[in-house]
Amino acid sequence: MAANEQHHILDLPTFDKPVKLLIVVAPYYKDIADELVAGAKAVTEEVGGTWDLVEVPGALEVPTAISIADKMSNFDGYVALGCVIRGETTHYDTVCNDSSRALQLMGLQGLCIGNGILTVENRDQAVVRAEAKGQNKGGGAAAAALHLIALSRKWANPSKGVGFHSDAIRLAQDTQASESTGPKNA
Repeated sequence: MAANEQHHILDLPTFDKPVKLLIVVAPYYKDIADELVAGAKAVTEEVGGTWDLVEVPGALEVPTAISIADKMSNFDGYVALGCVIRGETTHYDTVCNDSSRALQLMGLQGLCIGNGILTVENRDQAVVRAEAKGQNKGGGAAAAALHLIALSRKWANPSKGVGFHSDAIRLAQDTQASESTGPKNA
């Protein structure tokens, strides 16, 4: 059983600049979602970060909400939370696969996303994984997003257009100014 397994957990990263996460949760199973959110909030606050929380109808809407937020807001990273419990139809497979695939594709495009959408066989498995004092998969998803944010900040490279640095804007403006007023070679 997974509850008895020993896992290595990375120490949380530290940040020089504040971190702001968007926690997107599908509260279809409200008690489970509440535990996931509690874990995500606690881990975010542990590193001095802030968070906003939005609810969406189901796990399939979580990636869409993250995509909209990425286009229209200023979050450093995202925490995807929800729970999908296997039922009697193949809808379970569609929801699990499509929500996970969408989150992964956005991650490959550079978004810092921690995926805490539980995909389980039954409610008991969900409860064990969701409890903030237990496996704390919501906290784990927040930690994953925070680690990715730390990496993106570490590897930010203005010459590739990755990362936002006011120094890069200033340097670009200085370069343009010197090109327009500087000496010209004949």
